[in-house]
Amino acid sequence: MSKAPVNIVDRPLSKGKNEINISSFAFLFSEMIQYCQDRIKAGHELEKKLSDMGYSIGPRLLELLCVREKNSKRETKLLGILSFIHTTVWKSLFGKPADSLEKSTEADDEYMISDNNMVVNKFISLPKHLSSLNCAAFVAGIIEGILCSAEFPARVTAHNVAVEGKRFPKTVILIKFNPEVIERNA
Repeated sequence: MSKAPVNIVDRPLSKGKNEINISSFAFLFSEMIQYCQDRIKAGHELEKKLSDMGYSIGPRLLELLCVREKNSKRETKLLGILSFIHTTVWKSLFGKPADSLEKSTEADDEYMISDNNMVVNKFISLPKHLSSLNCAAFVAGIIEGILCSAEFPARVTAHNVAVEGKRFPKTVILIKFNPEVIERNA
């Protein structure tokens, strides 16, 4: 006697396998870049397009991770949401926590998440006219979507920072919160 098949809606939301083949990811991401590149007029617009694509993923990822977490409470503190992004979101996206989370020394409303080996920049070769492009703008868009969806509006950008003694730069995700977020958490 076999069990009747269970409807997909009735199945639990398991964590599933968090790994995908890196070749598959690289191919899919390169297609996204080509798609965006075909729809821009100037090179600086490509980062904006990638960020917009990531932004639409952010709220969905936040919802999914909150449902999957055992302690699925909504973060109301600034450091709580930053810690959630630094660990839980990063593990979900890249299989490891981010390398560092730092507060800016120059501004009270800026925080930085660093990753020494950002997978979205790993297999990218750029023509001369796009040499300043940082494909981590896609990840910055995801983070901005998560923060805005969680009621922590911010402007999130990705930057390459040269590291002495290393061939490749590290990626820094710069988060600049809106003034009302800083006032609320003061």
